[in-house]
Amino acid sequence: MSPDVLVIGGGPAGSTVSALLADKGYDVVMFDKAQHPRFHIGESLLPMNMPLFDRLGVRKDVERIGITKYGAEFVSPWHDHTSEFFFADAMDKCFPYAVHVRRSELDELLFRHAAKRGARTFENARVLAVDFDADKGPERRPQVKVRQADGSEAVWHPRFVVDASGRDTLLSSQFGIKKRHPNHTSAALYGHFRNARRAPGRREGNISLFWFDHGWFWYIPLADGTTSVGAVASPAYFKTRKSDPSSFLMETINLVPKLADRLKGAEMIEPATATGNYAYDSKFCRGDRFMMVGDAFAFVDPMFSSGVFLAMNSAFRSAEAVDYWLKGDAAMANKCFKRYDRIMRHGPKMFSWFIFRITAPAIRKIFMHPRNVWRMQEALLSILAGDIFRDTPVWPRLMGFKFIYYMSCLSILPQAIKSWRWRKSIIADSLRDPLKVEEKF
Repeated sequence: MSPDVLVIGGGPAGSTVSALLADKGYDVVMFDKAQHPRFHIGESLLPMNMPLFDRLGVRKDVERIGITKYGAEFVSPWHDHTSEFFFADAMDKCFPYAVHVRRSELDELLFRHAAKRGARTFENARVLAVDFDADKGPERRPQVKVRQADGSEAVWHPRFVVDASGRDTLLSSQFGIKKRHPNHTSAALYGHFRNARRAPGRREGNISLFWFDHGWFWYIPLADGTTSVGAVASPAYFKTRKSDPSSFLMETINLVPKLADRLKGAEMIEPATATGNYAYDSKFCRGDRFMMVGDAFAFVDPMFSSGVFLAMNSAFRSAEAVDYWLKGDAAMANKCFKRYDRIMRHGPKMFSWFIFRITAPAIRKIFMHPRNVWRMQEALLSILAGDIFRDTPVWPRLMGFKFIYYMSCLSILPQAIKSWRWRKSIIADSLRDPLKVEEKF
């Protein structure tokens, strides 16, 4: 059992890199710890996902299981109006929409596609550990221990390992290089509703984001008629829970009158689910005979739906590097590895700047009263669409946006300081007494 590449995890990142490398003729094996279809949160995609689906040859299949998202709506309890943004107004008008999908359906679609392209896929098979020093031979192949579906254990000896284990962060945890971000901590509680009210016409599939005192809510319409609703808030707020998760979610929804009105007459169709959303990254994302892709390297808050896009983009970039490495082209492989390293840090960093400040009064003020001065609004939409790895000229406008943000903070200085102190206190509390989701929920 000595394949060219062993991929840990069968989510969007793992399935994408498996399909790409198998399509080049390599012997690829991919292990997923669960059986598809399996539940996963992260249903909203970005417009820049669509070209990646094109390159994989699955765009029509993805659109068939999704509902079209043309933009986003921001709703604030401190403002009487709502604020809408449309991706067609970004700097590059060629990517006017994305889709919302049931992740169970998307992940299975991509997993089966990898098998069609020639990857050997295994479900209910958990990778337990990877030993990079066991083989003393000339090839020095990693030794990968896998617990198979029947409960037995097997050892594989690939030439290269791609860690796409998601938030299990198998290699990062094994190496002890995973770092929680010191400036952001949150948790999420969510459920799916039937008969939730939707916007008419083309706005039906748009995502809505509701601010409230403790964080924000997502409101994601899905193609089957259900709506995904989730609260992202500080761990300090979730520690106040006195009821079961479903009741607590409804109690939290009732803190947001505009959201509660949207859900009037709606029915939660399954118990609410909780998850920790602690932001993290790793000290490095690649090394001798391995790479980490997607959430296996870093995770950021889901505020701007960046997860699947960053995962799949990293898979495309990693496949290029691994291809050169397997061919023995050391110079090109090293060049691609260095580029991959920069990209893996750049993506989360770009989204994090906004995410870490999204509850700040100055950001709310800008989002609720947008202006396209020097095409800043177009640049912001480009970033939120995922257009952060091309040559679209967003960077000077982003600097201008940041300048306006900091000037706005000065204009409401007492309120900004109060918000900053509150945020620092909840982060300190979280670090001192972490919220253990499995215990608290």
